[in-house]
Amino acid sequence: MLEWDTYVRIAIIKRMIFRGICLNEHKRTFVIDLKFDSVLIDVTLKAGRLWRGMTEGEASVEQRETHDIVDLFVIGGGINGCGIARDAVGRGLRVELAEMNDLASATSSASTKLFHGGLRYLEYWEVRLVREALIERETLLRAMPHISWPMRFVLPYHPDMRFDGDTPTSKVLNIFMPWMKGRRPAWLIRFGLFLYDNLGGRNILKGTTSLSLSGTPEGAPLEDRFEKAFEYSDCWIEDSRLVVLNARDAQARGAKINVRTKVVSAEQSDGIWNVTLEQQDGSQRVVQARMLINAGGPWVENVIRNTVRSNSTDGVRLVRGSHIVTRKLYDHDKCYFFQGEDGRIIFTIPYETDFTLIGTTDADHEDVSQKPVCTPEEQTYLLNFASKYLKEDISDDDVVWTYSGVRPLYNDGASSATAATRDYVLKVDKSSGAPILNVFGGKITTYRKLAESALEKIAGVLPDTGKPWTAGVPLPGGDFPVDGVGALKQRLSAQFPFLDDAWAARLIKAYGLDAFDLLGDAASIADLGQSFGFNLTEREVRWLVDHEFAQTAEDIVWRRSKLGLRLTTEEIDALDAWLTTATQHTV
Repeated sequence: MLEWDTYVRIAIIKRMIFRGICLNEHKRTFVIDLKFDSVLIDVTLKAGRLWRGMTEGEASVEQRETHDIVDLFVIGGGINGCGIARDAVGRGLRVELAEMNDLASATSSASTKLFHGGLRYLEYWEVRLVREALIERETLLRAMPHISWPMRFVLPYHPDMRFDGDTPTSKVLNIFMPWMKGRRPAWLIRFGLFLYDNLGGRNILKGTTSLSLSGTPEGAPLEDRFEKAFEYSDCWIEDSRLVVLNARDAQARGAKINVRTKVVSAEQSDGIWNVTLEQQDGSQRVVQARMLINAGGPWVENVIRNTVRSNSTDGVRLVRGSHIVTRKLYDHDKCYFFQGEDGRIIFTIPYETDFTLIGTTDADHEDVSQKPVCTPEEQTYLLNFASKYLKEDISDDDVVWTYSGVRPLYNDGASSATAATRDYVLKVDKSSGAPILNVFGGKITTYRKLAESALEKIAGVLPDTGKPWTAGVPLPGGDFPVDGVGALKQRLSAQFPFLDDAWAARLIKAYGLDAFDLLGDAASIADLGQSFGFNLTEREVRWLVDHEFAQTAEDIVWRRSKLGLRLTTEEIDALDAWLTTATQHTV
């Protein structure tokens, strides 16, 4: 007899055509597939309860009972894990995710914070990767104009600029133009920028132009030996906020998001994963899942070897990228792309209004258990590199903050950290008896395409995964035009006149339309509660705790924002103390 503890899926797509009925005894799933108008309806019948899903790309907010088998269990709360969770739950899959720390607490908050094609990757002939990333820039801009915006990059030219000797392009030029002795000719840079402009197409971003550096704002900070430059477009992205907004949207569509929850083991039984989770207080629970997604980032290999205990031989190459933040080095709002005589490149980027971001380095990082830090040698390297371009040398005294992250690149056997591929690799492993998808590498720019590719792999294991839907669908707070930030700021200032311009701009560039919900019915600064310094108030902190998974001061001042650059140590400690007390009162 058919049990009512069943999961009924009705897929109504295009025409009202009955596709079939089947009962899977192992999954306890009764499936009815119909077709009508691209609508997907999920129904759970359990002890008289009815749970109904919505249109494809949406799902019910109501959570299933914890003992239900989920379709996907995602390990890792970085951009790849949260992006896959969002895409999957929007297709009607039941999804749960666990992150052992805070969301975006590792690589995904330590990037150079750019949506970019990767101009230098053309020298490695990674055309597919560059083209995919270039196309994605504008797709992502439209979905999140509050946390991403176009930027212009100035690439000064000098005849002494050289290739990294390991690139395929440099090797070819050394054969056919040996007299160049590894130097980058101007015509080749311009050709690369032509490809950069046209490989992915552009509707929003401006194309490349040539620029004189004599008597121009762009040339003013630079040494006089730089007389000309090329100027091209890429985009800024608030990386850690991107992760949080993907997690928020996944949760809103029905996924369960667990932060500060460690996956201590994953064992399969009869084709089902039994995933043991451990909370901060030491309590444990078990989640059953039909498939695992290993999006552990730097820990992806550790998950394979120790958590799942798979025999897979795939691994990662850990490459550390370090950045420094200095006082503001110039007055205009453009970035610089500096090429070194050693073949490497760095960016200098206007940052948080009053600062300049400089990075990055490429160095092998041997031990994932060691927290990456910007070493004194890396800081000196970045300072010296930038000083070779700038009229005014910069020193350790100009540095206000440093950060470092580890890129978990697929181990392709490259001869150097710089040459290691930035492309992502997705591999399904069924050797343990139940399927797991291991995610290697990836760029923040292609996280959405990586998620779509992951769902293609998942579809080979779990049927009826639905169609791609995320392109152009805004993230929370981002449902307004790409060029609408200024108008939205004016609207916010008019509705909440107690905000000054800097405060209103910060709220719009963090929360977009959600800034109005955050401020709510406030009629004055006093209505926002306690002030924690600069313009961070209790109202905003409560929003971050209630809506964005924040639990500590570090979560708030370094990942949900960069107010750590503004607040004193004493103010941050006071915020932590307040959060501890507030959490105790709500338990």
